[in-house]
Amino acid sequence: MPELELLHTDYAAAVLAFELANCAYFAASVSDRGDAFFDEFPDVFSASLADQDAGVCAFYVLLAEDGSVLGRFNLYDLEDGTARLGYRVAQHASGRGVATATVRELCRLAAARHGLHTLRAATAQENAASRAVLTHAGFVPVGPADPAHLGGRPGTWYQHDLRPRRSPADR
Repeated sequence: MPELELLHTDYAAAVLAFELANCAYFAASVSDRGDAFFDEFPDVFSASLADQDAGVCAFYVLLAEDGSVLGRFNLYDLEDGTARLGYRVAQHASGRGVATATVRELCRLAAARHGLHTLRAATAQENAASRAVLTHAGFVPVGPADPAHLGGRPGTWYQHDLRPRRSPADR
């Protein structure tokens, strides 16, 4: 069973292998990381860990039983109880509910571990799979996303209120 783990230094090689193996697959639907990401990966990875240590971001990896990375699930810009969600799932794991289940788990962790009450995520209009993941995980569309945030593609912002819903009897 896959495990969602907070990113740490021991995962650097597995994360790089995941990104390299899925580079073309990701470029078809999300912003391309570009050559600089791979050329400077040790520095990029260290900077991510520094941001995580500073409490600005929280980076998670979904690990298969063999220790390989099945996906990356990230919380960016943690501030005032809100954050942006970004995620990528390996091509061989897509279409099986892995992303939806993991986004749901990350929503739980975002509230319990990071004290967040709102998550936002942007996805391109053409990325039906990502829209479905967000919708199934409880996100609702809240407006257009700037194409500059989506590799030049038009898209939509989604939002999820993580606070428990109160029933009318509780009010």
